[in-house]
Amino acid sequence: MRRGFSRLAQLPSVRIFPIVFVAIFVMHAPLLRLPFFWDEAGFYVPAAYDLVHSHSLIPTTTIDTGHPPLPAAYLGFWFAVSGWKPAVARIAQLLLAAFALTNVFLLARRLTNLPVAFASTVATAVYPIFFVQSSLAHADLAAAAFTLWGLRLRFEQRIWLPQFAFCLAVLSKETAIITPLALALWEAWHGEDGSGRSRLARTLTCLIPLAPLMAWLTFHYYRTGRVFGNPEFYQYNVTHALSPLRFLLALALRFWHLFGTMNMLALTGATLVAMRFPPVVDDAGERQRIPVSAQLQLLLIMLAYLITFSLLGGALLTRYLLPAYPLVIIIGMSTLRRRILLWQWPAAVLVIFFVLGLFFDPPYRFAPEDNLTYRDFVELHARASHFLEEHEKGQTVMTAWPATDELTKPYLGYVREAFPVSGVPDFTLEELLKARQSRGRYQVAYLFSTKYEASTWFRSTLWERLNEGFFDYHRDLSPEAAAQLLGGRVVYVDRKKAEWVEIIEMEQPSSVAGTVEQLLTKTP
Repeated sequence: MRRGFSRLAQLPSVRIFPIVFVAIFVMHAPLLRLPFFWDEAGFYVPAAYDLVHSHSLIPTTTIDTGHPPLPAAYLGFWFAVSGWKPAVARIAQLLLAAFALTNVFLLARRLTNLPVAFASTVATAVYPIFFVQSSLAHADLAAAAFTLWGLRLRFEQRIWLPQFAFCLAVLSKETAIITPLALALWEAWHGEDGSGRSRLARTLTCLIPLAPLMAWLTFHYYRTGRVFGNPEFYQYNVTHALSPLRFLLALALRFWHLFGTMNMLALTGATLVAMRFPPVVDDAGERQRIPVSAQLQLLLIMLAYLITFSLLGGALLTRYLLPAYPLVIIIGMSTLRRRILLWQWPAAVLVIFFVLGLFFDPPYRFAPEDNLTYRDFVELHARASHFLEEHEKGQTVMTAWPATDELTKPYLGYVREAFPVSGVPDFTLEELLKARQSRGRYQVAYLFSTKYEASTWFRSTLWERLNEGFFDYHRDLSPEAAAQLLGGRVVYVDRKKAEWVEIIEMEQPSSVAGTVEQLLTKTP
């Protein structure tokens, strides 16, 4: 083992990347041909399509989120070279993931040592949230990869290269400015000793990534008349989120997302328990820790992410914290090695816990993209789309987002020819009552689970109301109740765990007042 680590230590940085890429490519191979999922289909892939076909940095066929254009340009390049296939985007994202993991390894090796770097990289690669995002075409992965690169270069005592990396991160997603701002705050109040002028210079250097962000926002305002995305997107992610009570609830959830969800609680607990033990003393002396100043900087960055994404973001998606997860893992693995003699065993158990989290659902509410549950969603929608192509070609389909995009944009991988669609926001009782009143506009209803309702240990009416009021939670009707309300003929139903799809052929309108009244009394 020591000989293997010594060989790994001698590898130049440029050779680590292909090793990491091959490893994660093999792990992700079964997922590469999946059609695009949720926000991939709704935002990021259409943005790349618009950039390639209409040469527009601002999307025209999907919602304008105001996000910087680097991820769309990156995906668009690979699509233009290799064709509009999901596997092209997934392999392109794996290249970014390998780059991110390479920097996790180099950052951990710089701050600690080779064994901790190896354990941290493996744990990050298989941690469910990072693993899933490694092949999904979201902007968060690019922002995380460049952020980790910038952090690694900073701790290598570089001056200008870290700022270049952070500029690329900011051009991937505007929220990547969190890390440079946190580092600027560190330099302003807790930087190394030096004159006031040198401290000011270091602080201003950390603020360099603000320049490309301001340039992008200025360009966006010049082209659209808005600094940020369209009004609905801005309201949902910013103004709707500005509530003291919502902030406190979101902050609690964000702490859970960073230190607890998807079996991260096992690492957090192991780290806290290990801190009760004294440092291990072996032949080389007392095992070293990450320098205190470095730990404080990493913790400041984590805190900045927690606070920012408690204030902003309508949906509390865990992928927003993607750059922070490797930092938690590096600190945890370093603590285990410093204070546990045979630390390799608990580290291996933690990696196994992360792997299990990929396949087994936790007993609390989570998003499908937090583990491999997203694959079930995509496969259900792919099979339902094929059924529609075979049996309902040319019919107008009533459905909700993202199926509205899946059926109208063939390059997303679901259909060969676009369907006419009639969109609804979701499949709650209120929305389906409205859809029933406009039955003449569509011939087929395509329903599916828009929220993942796995079995949970905790149920609270108050918590449900808070989720509905602050976090856009809603409860869809069951497939049976929806079919009964719409009054059509169910021709296709498919389920996998808590997710489902249903296709209904609409019949002539009939009086279902009793059914509606019954549903109203049964719906909580």
